[in-house]
Amino acid sequence: MSAPRSAPDSLFPRLEPRLPSVSKPIQYVGGELNSTIKDWDCAPEGETVRWALMYPDAYEVGLPNQGVQILYEVLNERDWILAERTYAVWPDMERVMREGDDLGPIPQFTVDAHRPVRAFDVFGISFSTELGYTNLLNALDLAGIPLHALDRTEDDPFVIAGGHAAFNPEPIADFVDAAVLGDGEEIVLAISEVVREWKAAGRPGGREELLRRLAVSGSVYVPRFYDVTYAGDGAIEAVAPNRPGIPFRVRKHTLMDLDAWPYPAKPLVPLAETVHERFSVEIFRGCTRGCRFCQAGMITRPVRERSIGTIGDMVENGIRKSGFEEVGLLSLSSADHTEIGDIASGLADRYDGSNVSLSLPSTRVDAFNITLANEFSRNGRRSGLTFAPEGGSERMRKVINKMVTEEDLIRTVATAYSHGWRQVKLYFMCGLPTETDEDVLAIADLAKQVIAKGREVSGRNDIRCTVSIGGFVPKPHTPFQWAAQLDHETTDERLRRLREVVREDKRYGRAIGFRYHDGKPGAIEGLLSRGDRRVGRVIEAVWRDGGRFDGWSEHFSYDRWVTCAEAALGALPEEQRGVDLDWYTTREREYGEVLPWDHLDSGLDKDWLWADWEDALAVADGADVEVEDCRWTPCYDCGVCPEMGTEIQIGPTGQQLLPLSVV
Repeated sequence: MSAPRSAPDSLFPRLEPRLPSVSKPIQYVGGELNSTIKDWDCAPEGETVRWALMYPDAYEVGLPNQGVQILYEVLNERDWILAERTYAVWPDMERVMREGDDLGPIPQFTVDAHRPVRAFDVFGISFSTELGYTNLLNALDLAGIPLHALDRTEDDPFVIAGGHAAFNPEPIADFVDAAVLGDGEEIVLAISEVVREWKAAGRPGGREELLRRLAVSGSVYVPRFYDVTYAGDGAIEAVAPNRPGIPFRVRKHTLMDLDAWPYPAKPLVPLAETVHERFSVEIFRGCTRGCRFCQAGMITRPVRERSIGTIGDMVENGIRKSGFEEVGLLSLSSADHTEIGDIASGLADRYDGSNVSLSLPSTRVDAFNITLANEFSRNGRRSGLTFAPEGGSERMRKVINKMVTEEDLIRTVATAYSHGWRQVKLYFMCGLPTETDEDVLAIADLAKQVIAKGREVSGRNDIRCTVSIGGFVPKPHTPFQWAAQLDHETTDERLRRLREVVREDKRYGRAIGFRYHDGKPGAIEGLLSRGDRRVGRVIEAVWRDGGRFDGWSEHFSYDRWVTCAEAALGALPEEQRGVDLDWYTTREREYGEVLPWDHLDSGLDKDWLWADWEDALAVADGADVEVEDCRWTPCYDCGVCPEMGTEIQIGPTGQQLLPLSVV
């Protein structure tokens, strides 16, 4: 049993002299409005539980992340828990930290009190994307925490992963002690209680016993308690617990009463420039539209709406405590809130004549109406509108169950352009299952029709349409989890041809902006998205070769990933030698194959997902199959509500957005 940890010294006196030598030094200083610094021993009695929370990207991306902000606030509200934040450091700061000073290297630190991350009880990392995995390894190494969970001692924190990418944590199973699926608000407190009891009892049984206590609950996944066996063809044969009391499946967490958790109540206001300079309110969680490509929509079911009264209170409180003048109303499809019209008009009335502007970051084509748009632009500038048809052709949109017709889109943009908007952004994907060259080239026709209709209804020629295209990556827990991913060469060729078709048309070419990323990062994201534990050795090899910030084009190296994958996977046992980059990405899976995440329960019935995958293929062959939104139809048996003991929660609530006496 290790002795209680004494309060670590602040690392800031060692950092401060070196800050002038790095870019954007302000991101390492801390002291943001609404940040929290607590005493190391803050508990009134017993043991304090200490969390270091990380978003594995640069400060400018990580600080606005709402998930981390919510957990930071929820944890710090308890007088026996201390939570601080840390972010990935840029390469210039990494060099400074590794060079160190007379006392040695400067370890990974929190931005709140500049305490070393290794001194905390729990190191929690929230992954929105798999391309942050190498940043996790770098943070562990800088912190002085052994990379591999099995090598950690009583002096090391418990490394716990969460976020959407944690729904398949197998590629990082060697590096994390545990992973949590789903909503974090309640489970971080439950984990903290287990840690508190274990510490108060004198840490009986060491790390293994604490992890066992977490695992037997069925709510926390501990990879070391599961063995993976492989078949002769390299596929997974089974994933099974390796000791008594460990459940065969680990379930996700679903927060059912969003009104009881109105966070963030004290939004962090950054000192440095960040990617989002606004206060965001999540107006509902979950989506049942049934888009087959969308992992976020599948894993966050069921829909749970915040009431109009709570939304109004959160907006007013956030503005007052942050000073932000823009408020974003967030969800996977914000215009789908059953009371969005009343919310929009109520907030617009409340802040009429003030500097507060409201925004819906993205709107479904079939949920848009001009009254809603006018309300949201009443106090702010009339910026562009963003819609996401996803597929260029109607056939493609039916395959992915994005039931938006060409007529829907043209009618919507005509309404927008005729009411004074000049800019529309359309988001598409390339590489969707069953996609052909013609499906992608149809994007150009659609963009041209948008410009033509905008010129017609507005009588102006300064109409713009920006086409933004991302590469499709099949994700776990979706109907497309079995699909073959399009190779990056074909992706790039299709996008090259599309760009040429757009530019060749003199009438519309200059009015259409064209943004896309090449297919190579998507190929690596595909490897990490559907990978198993063997991919961990690839991640480690890439990190050791200098891989950092793989989500940034200027830092990403496809050649490095390919070289490391060939070496790491080429060293597998003889019977697994066919397992390579293409095996993980461009190979279609069969129904009977054990998928790396099958033992992790998102609530979705695997047979339902397979049936929806078959429906997609049938649609591609001409069948007429549509999965409707189950908020308005009888249940179609995806499994979530009965499996998880949950239910869809939607309005009308009967509440009102009360006006304020003083704005």
